This record gives sequence, C-alpha cells and structure tokens, in this order.
Amino acid sequence: KVLVVNVASECGYTPQYQQIQELYTHFSDRLVVVGIPCNDFGGQEPGDAGDIRQFCSQRYGVSFPLTAKMAIKAPHPHPLYHWLTTAAENGRLDSSVSWNFQKYLLDENGQLLAVFPPACDPFDPTLLDYLEVYGV
Repeated sequence: KVLVVNVASECGYTPQYQQIQELYTHFSDRLVVVGIPCNDFGGQEPGDAGDIRQFCSQRYGVSFPLTAKMAIKAPHPHPLYHWLTTAAENGRLDSSVSWNFQKYLLDENGQLLAVFPPACDPFDPTLLDYLEVYGV
C-alpha cells in the first residue's frame, strides 16, 4: 500500500512527521509512505529540497521518501493531486486538500482506498483499520 501525505515544516501538524515515520518503520515491508512537501497552505514549507530533507531527518528521523515540492491547490495542481482529488480520474471519490498533512491511502495497484484529513493522527484507529482490512 502507499500513503501519500502533503507535508510542511512549519505547520501545527508538523509533529505528525514522527508518527508517520513510526508507521513507515512499523509497516516497512507492506507500506510505502511518500511525503509531498507543499507551500500552498499558509506558506508553511518555505525551504528548498535540501532544507526540507535536513529538517525532517534531524528533527524527526524521517527516512521515508520525500518528493520535490509540489503545488496542490488550484488553479494548477500537480497532476498527482489532480488525480487524487478528482473522482473522474481516480474512479473513487472527489476530495479537496484542506491543509497540510492530509493523507491518501492507495492499494498496491494504485487504486485510491481512502482519504484522511490533516487532523487524523497517523495511528488513528480508522486509518489503522484500513491498513488491517486491506492487508497491511
């Protein structure tokens, strides 16, 4: 499975990095976590790729993959986020990214399974239930 999370270094939810890393470590043989740095919400990810990687690894021990910074909000969202948020594209549901640390769970075939809001703790029982139901 794949958990896609838009991340930011200066957000109230930034401490979730630690729990996301723990989730990644715990399920390392069955779950890939991909962090997508984004500066679209309150300018809370101002750094470049090197700054972001250094912050994440030094402060939270992050070892899961981080992409280049992406635009998520309209009018020009990255194609990945266009797909994630558009039912006509992903075949499942429409959504909008409300803030940093929104989570999208995909199965091993790239099918969208669920969306979890930013306030959803990475160890929230609902998210863990999805991982268990879908074999993570």
